[in-house]
Amino acid sequence: MAINVENTKAQMRKGILEYCILSILSREDSYAPKIIAELKAAEMIVVEGTLYPILTRQKNLGLLTYRWEESPQGPPRKYYSLTPEGREALAQLDASWDELVGQIDTIRGRK
Repeated sequence: MAINVENTKAQMRKGILEYCILSILSREDSYAPKIIAELKAAEMIVVEGTLYPILTRQKNLGLLTYRWEESPQGPPRKYYSLTPEGREALAQLDASWDELVGQIDTIRGRK
């Protein structure tokens, strides 16, 4: 039986999506369609149906807050921003990511 590479890649992306969202919001406050565009530009393909539950979960955990802002065109936009707790969680995830990359590099013989 062969490994399903596409499925494994999808699972890897799914596992780091929350981290990526916090990273995007650490640079500037943003709204969902812009977050999706940034993820797509980085080839972390995601759809609105995937993003909104993550944003809601992160908000409920106290990692994010939001505010409504008038839009130059169309309805008001919900802008998300990191809370102090979100910044702390991101710092912990940054450290975990660096550790994980180092471990994988060791396993792959690159260290």
